[in-house]
Amino acid sequence: MKVLITGATGLIGTELTEKLLKNDHSVNYLTTSISKIVNKTNYNGFYWNPQEGTIDENCIEGVDVIVHLAGASISKKWTNNYKQELIESRLLSAHLLFGLVKKSQNQVTQFISASGTAIYPDTFSRVYDENSPEIEDSFLSNLVVKWEESANQFHLLSIKTTVLRTGIVFSAKGGALAQMVKPIKYGVGSGFGSGKQVQSWIHIQDLVNLYYFAITNQTDGILNAVAPNPISNQELTKTIARILKKPLFLPNIPKSVMKLILGEMHILLFQNKSVIPKRALQLGFKFKFDTAEKALNDILL
Repeated sequence: MKVLITGATGLIGTELTEKLLKNDHSVNYLTTSISKIVNKTNYNGFYWNPQEGTIDENCIEGVDVIVHLAGASISKKWTNNYKQELIESRLLSAHLLFGLVKKSQNQVTQFISASGTAIYPDTFSRVYDENSPEIEDSFLSNLVVKWEESANQFHLLSIKTTVLRTGIVFSAKGGALAQMVKPIKYGVGSGFGSGKQVQSWIHIQDLVNLYYFAITNQTDGILNAVAPNPISNQELTKTIARILKKPLFLPNIPKSVMKLILGEMHILLFQNKSVIPKRALQLGFKFKFDTAEKALNDILL
């Protein structure tokens, strides 16, 4: 197949591109930087600028599947201006792709979009799967709702549409785990708040494999891109320290302190969302790293 990827040079996009090419698929990718355009036999770059509404229409030629990973990082401080960027970077790009597919002669059969588990409410009493209808009323949850709406418009074109609601991505190459590991490595690690908040996570390799599974199986609908076994913040902190053979002696950091440091973004550290990949398992997807212990041993050792 030929797959068009946005965000192809990011943490997930880089790994997914490599997997597709290794399995003899072709990749087109969109970039806002002309200097990042490369043209090879099965790997070709095309320029776009969602803010200006411009896109090289040749990017869609021969494409079977679009994987939409582009979007500003949520790990920067959420000023009002940056909140707008978080929204626009996801919606404008999706609308631009939709307009291109709608007006062009093409063979696209599937649109796959990144999404987030932030859509689910905080609770200690529920485990969420893809059929859970509850939606939290918060900035991040509302962002995810709009994000998914921008993806689901592709259903209007009779194109299968899949959204991967992704938890914390465990990777040695960046992302949230690196920020968790850093203070523990220096012997000053600690949990956050009560430490009881449950965090849903996924190993980067399983995440890339799940995208590949969605592509090759032409899935439609929601997939929770999380491992089957969520873990509490306290247990995650202890597991990292144990694997790194580092002490944990400091008290947990209060929510009020992190709010002063991070502003509204502090909620990412204190959210309690127990999410399971029920549909992925039902469809036959196999997780290589189903526990945090396995995943962390693979990444940290």
